[in-house]
Amino acid sequence: MILADKIINERKRNGWSQEQLAEKLSVSRQAVSKWEGAQSVPDLQRITKMADLFGVTTDYLLKDEIESSGFPAMRELARDDIEAGENSCGTPLRRVSMEEANEYLRVRKEVAPFIGLGVSLCILSPALLIMLAGFSDSHIGGLSENMAAGAGLTVLLVMVAAAVFIFITRGSKERRFEFLSKEDFETEYGVTGMVKERQKQSENRLTARTAAGVILCILSVIPLIVSGILEAPDYVCCGMVSVLLVLVAAGVYILISAGMESGSYNVLLQEGEFTSEEKKRSRKIEPFGGIYWCTVTAVYLGWSFWSGRWDFTWIIWPVAGVLFAALSALLKVIIKGN
Repeated sequence: MILADKIINERKRNGWSQEQLAEKLSVSRQAVSKWEGAQSVPDLQRITKMADLFGVTTDYLLKDEIESSGFPAMRELARDDIEAGENSCGTPLRRVSMEEANEYLRVRKEVAPFIGLGVSLCILSPALLIMLAGFSDSHIGGLSENMAAGAGLTVLLVMVAAAVFIFITRGSKERRFEFLSKEDFETEYGVTGMVKERQKQSENRLTARTAAGVILCILSVIPLIVSGILEAPDYVCCGMVSVLLVLVAAGVYILISAGMESGSYNVLLQEGEFTSEEKKRSRKIEPFGGIYWCTVTAVYLGWSFWSGRWDFTWIIWPVAGVLFAALSALLKVIIKGN
């Protein structure tokens, strides 16, 4: 149980309204409302006064793992728990307040669908080009090769441009929180409990969405397999490739939007990929990522313009993505070994 819940329970146990508790603590009713909504945390003086008013210990109020108010008082220990932490070098860590944590979670949840949409647009961008190329090769609808390539490339570039616009505009909203995923930090009291509570509440929903995204990606190859088994004409096979891309794009959209929300909890809890050690390794391999993707982009553009097979060269992106993940993991293992 987090501090917000304990304040609500103790206030109601004493039969007080928010206004009455606010009056006893010499604060506004809005302040009490924010405490109970886990939007802010009272200072140590208010916590001490609340403990006296409620007839409980400060340790009970401050320790999330303590569910009963019958424990002996340990005020000095509680005071130590909310002091600023230090890193291994003795340098004070940047502290993240309850307001900052709530704002970060809100921004990540707001941005996640747009980032998912941007990635999905990149995946979908060659779909029309592939389908029109199939129609052109099969002489359907009197569509010439130049017309098919022109229309397909135009749509491809517009979709990629839209995706880049989304990445830049939405990414700027997260820029002020970049330090959370790159640096060590300390959270103020109540933040960890609030994040764990919200993580627990969203666990089933995010798990279901992740499963749905994975299933869509797995099932996406079925139309292409069926068309191959039935020895369908080339234009039908090209159409099935486009369907494959649509299903993959939908699956990736779900995975990214769910993954970003789930990852935001790990960022604030500094778990998984965001532990202190993992952050150090990520900082060391960061230059590799920039060089790698610039090289992949140059190869893609060079290959595409040289061959003119824009309907085929897109395959470099999923291959490059898988290869990047494998190389990044290998580099982290090497760095860890050293």
